[in-house]
Amino acid sequence: MTAASTDTLLEVKDLHVHFPRAKKGWFQPAEVVRAVDGLSFSIQRGTTLALVGESGSGKTTTALAVTRLTPLTSGQIQLGELDLGQLEGEALREARRRFQFIFQDPFSSLNPRERAGAVVRAPLDLMNVGTPEQRTERVAALFKAVGLRPEHQNLFPHQFSGGQRQRINIARALATEPELVVCDEPVSALDIAIRAQILNLLVRLQRELGLTYLFISHDMAVVEHICDEIAVMYLGQIIERAPRQAFFAHPLHPYSVALMSAVPTVTGGRKRAAQRIKLSGDPPSPINPPPGCRFSSRCPVAEPACSQAAPPLREIAPNHWVQCRRVDVVDGRIQTPLSFPSL
Repeated sequence: MTAASTDTLLEVKDLHVHFPRAKKGWFQPAEVVRAVDGLSFSIQRGTTLALVGESGSGKTTTALAVTRLTPLTSGQIQLGELDLGQLEGEALREARRRFQFIFQDPFSSLNPRERAGAVVRAPLDLMNVGTPEQRTERVAALFKAVGLRPEHQNLFPHQFSGGQRQRINIARALATEPELVVCDEPVSALDIAIRAQILNLLVRLQRELGLTYLFISHDMAVVEHICDEIAVMYLGQIIERAPRQAFFAHPLHPYSVALMSAVPTVTGGRKRAAQRIKLSGDPPSPINPPPGCRFSSRCPVAEPACSQAAPPLREIAPNHWVQCRRVDVVDGRIQTPLSFPSL
């Protein structure tokens, strides 16, 4: 979308991740699931970009592709001076010290047979980081940094609460001192009260360690708390991207407006519920995406032209990009086809 600056840590260009499916019959054509279909974005050092969208939009596949945990079909992933898409074998293994992943489920992402200290130490041992004594000191420092006590190192995962398990996952992700941390719905499996604690922990660690986050979520309230920029995904593509304040003050794409209308508020009550924009139908199949705008079949303000040609992702305001032919600037003011009164 924009040229990378010297402060850019992660640059993703025209990323495609397609998954072939087995033929249903001898004479049936092969099918391909276009999970991610032409994604481009960048993240500045020390900031957080949130990828949001409903289930099936391609958020998690993007996160897995960026960390090379799923094969790329095409595209470029640049982490600083490294072209991650071209790395294989030992070179990729060495590069993994610079980026780590925090998984969604704090229960299944820990080995139940390993003590917590061994879980956090494992990346240091696998990547041969420091001396054994330095690794021991590093693990102790990480437990303190994430709010766990020294004696917790000797416990097994089943002896921890969900929030404590996620703290162990965070400590493990930080063990190799990565520059980029990919967080895939890191609080969605936790109780509401614990979510705030984990989010505040991530914010504090980012501030203290200079971390860069790619944050995957479907919860707009969580995203507003933690992100610097937000990118909305729909059917494998980014349809809107903007700084946090600009997006939450004035979302432009009809899909973004519909997402925001569903965010509960303390004071909105029945009035806000009545104003909610309800989308009809389900998203189209990623096996055979429709021509034109991929949201047109569900868009309440779509015109016939919307389904004929795919709109480009345009910068409609400084650093605010949108993929909608009906959003435009008239007499210096942004005109949108759909708005939500309570936003």
